[in-house]
Amino acid sequence: CSALIMDRHVAAPTRHAPATLHRMDLADLAAIVYLVVSVIAIGFQLALALGAPWGEYAMGGRYPGVFPPMMRLLAVGQAVILGLLAFLVLSRAGLVVPEATAEQPNVIWIAVLVSGASLWANLNTKSAKEKRTWVPVAAVMLVSSLVVALATR
Repeated sequence: CSALIMDRHVAAPTRHAPATLHRMDLADLAAIVYLVVSVIAIGFQLALALGAPWGEYAMGGRYPGVFPPMMRLLAVGQAVILGLLAFLVLSRAGLVVPEATAEQPNVIWIAVLVSGASLWANLNTKSAKEKRTWVPVAAVMLVSSLVVALATR
C-alpha cells in the first residue's frame, strides 16, 4: 500500500518534533479492517436500539422484529463496547493515541478474546440468519485483532 500514516515506532509528535511518516504495514491494515467491520457492527447495534426490525439477526433470534426496550438498551451497550475495542486495536497498532496502550501492551488481547467469544457464540446460535450474517464478521474481527496483537508484541 502506498498510504502514509504516522509511524508508531517514534514518540508522539510534539510542537518541537514533527511526526514521522511511513508506509502502511500489516498491523495498520489489520487495524483498519477491524475498524471498518466494527463500524458496521456498531451501526447494526445502534439500528436495533433505534427500533430496526432485525431482532432475528441478533441474540439467537429470541426477539424477532423490533427489540423490546431492555434489549435496545443492551444493544447500545454492545455498540459502546465495540467502539472501545476498536479504539484498543487502533491504539495498539499505533494509528490513534498509541500512548493509551503503550504501558499495557497486552490489553490488545481483550479484543482478541472478545472477538473469539463472539465468533464462538455466532457459530453456535440457533438463528440461521444471525449465523450467516455475523460469523464472517466475527471471524474477520478475530483474525484482524490477532494480527495486530502478534505484530505489536
